Amino acid sequence: MKKVYKISIFAIITLFSVYRGNAGNVDRSGQAGAGELLIDPWARSSGWGGANSACDRGLESIYLNVAGTAFIDKTELIFSRTDYLVGSGVTINNFGLSQRVSKTGVLSFAVMSMSFGEIPITTVALPEGGIGTFSPSLMNISISYAKAFSNSIYGGINFKIISESISDISAQGVAIDAGIQYVTGKNDNIKFGISLKNVGPTMKFSGDGLSFRTDITTLGNTNLFTVEQRSADFELPSLLNIGAAYDFIINKSNKITLAGNFTSNSFTNDQYIIGLEYSLKTYLMLRGGYDYENGITKASTRTTAYTGPCAGFTVEVPLSKDKKSSFGIDYSYRATDPFQGTQSIGARINF
Repeated sequence: MKKVYKISIFAIITLFSVYRGNAGNVDRSGQAGAGELLIDPWARSSGWGGANSACDRGLESIYLNVAGTAFIDKTELIFSRTDYLVGSGVTINNFGLSQRVSKTGVLSFAVMSMSFGEIPITTVALPEGGIGTFSPSLMNISISYAKAFSNSIYGGINFKIISESISDISAQGVAIDAGIQYVTGKNDNIKFGISLKNVGPTMKFSGDGLSFRTDITTLGNTNLFTVEQRSADFELPSLLNIGAAYDFIINKSNKITLAGNFTSNSFTNDQYIIGLEYSLKTYLMLRGGYDYENGITKASTRTTAYTGPCAGFTVEVPLSKDKKSSFGIDYSYRATDPFQGTQSIGARINF
């Protein structure tokens, strides 16, 4: 047991040290790329704004704190759809599968695809378009492994492949997430978590879209050449989550969970998130949260479309007498200004 504690402490210190080496401040806002890595596409965890980094459980944990996937009993399958900033026409489709592969280990796979619809092609000569459309595509593929080191300590690591493209320009990259969760208390009702996300090398766009044909005169001769422009590198939006949660167990059927999370961002304001969830066994869950960051209360100082409040619910029904198999529906809403908020709905099967 002492060895496990030493490994956990060493891992936490290593994660924090790596993060601080790449950390920035608010003056760097807008300088990172791959912003889709900061969008939670899952309907359950986004219902309380990510406050549950210490108590996130199941496949959805692959986004917030991958250590939570270690709690999966056998197999979990989720599909979710997000209408991002309703009215903008942006949608996110998310699919994931988790499978227990040993007594203590769980392997997970997830794909996030972000669609912007059809956008008219315009040029300097034809600013009104009329020459066709293009469709940007953003995709993240995640493969993770989580393990229970003891009855109290859980850890995991997540490898991500990042792809961004339009018809003639694309960028690819890789990133790593890592997380630890610690559970204690008489009824395992006290939880702590720490996770480091989006650590990886810089990315860079390339493709035919960065080239053009022009006349170049050399030694009195004019010839037509193809000139390729070079794209600047951009960093990934790395961040550090530190969270805690406490379960107020009312009786065998009713429970209230209070959770909080601090997010230290490299390229945006730090965030302070608080959330509350009521659970009627596993059949019904109601949750809400508030995500605060500097300047979020005023439109003139707000640096994000989100205004703070979020809420959601889960309805889950057993599919077998032993209640080990179940089907659930998750929903969440996050308030925004402008647009009409962000809505997510998901369906999950445990079997």
